[in-house]
Amino acid sequence: MPRMPDEYVVHLMIEGGHREEIKFPTIQEFLVWYNKVLLPKFDSNEFVNVPIKQRAEDSNSKEYMVVRPNAIKGIRVEPIFKSSIDRRMVDEPDI
Repeated sequence: MPRMPDEYVVHLMIEGGHREEIKFPTIQEFLVWYNKVLLPKFDSNEFVNVPIKQRAEDSNSKEYMVVRPNAIKGIRVEPIFKSSIDRRMVDEPDI
């Protein structure tokens, strides 16, 4: 039986060399956002909302992100298997 990813990290390559990383718990949630929010306005210069996964300690923050769909030049979807890498070391290094 194939393993199922624990989450998906979507890398947005944006015009001007900027990169953003957003997380989705399932590929279906990404596809819903992509098909309902991003794809219909792919050539638009209007801002669209990008979902941001809030950290538990930041539950009272009001952070959000918007992007112009026509500025997105590439999208990479990366499945993350928590059993294969300790993402805490990557996401939250001990300093």
